[in-house]
Amino acid sequence: MSTKRSIDELLAEARVGLDRLGPTEAAAAQVEGGLLVDIRYAALRERDGTIPGALIVERNELEWRLDPLCDHRLPEATDHDLRIVVVCNEGYASSLAAVSLRQLGLSRATDLVGGFQAWRAEGLPVSPHS
Repeated sequence: MSTKRSIDELLAEARVGLDRLGPTEAAAAQVEGGLLVDIRYAALRERDGTIPGALIVERNELEWRLDPLCDHRLPEATDHDLRIVVVCNEGYASSLAAVSLRQLGLSRATDLVGGFQAWRAEGLPVSPHS
């Protein structure tokens, strides 16, 4: 038997367990050694730029690249206690992605409220996409 839920319900449920960060909090987390992980697709990065120092990981590769137990992990995916802040364009897809990372045991994974657009609106550093 399937339960029908809207994406708004799913998103609200996902966010209950996340300690979501605003742009300045995310910037501070990065300074303290946390990973900002940009999951936006290439066209958005090319159009709007990127956050300096953020890892670029396509959404469809996220779990494989950040799972410390996976052979395909990035070198930065060192352990399950790593602070990870997922960044999408406006802060919706990142919430669902952060929950997926938490299901892998990355208990400190969260996301950026408002996404990249909030980061930029806050006047935080943005690099042109190269």
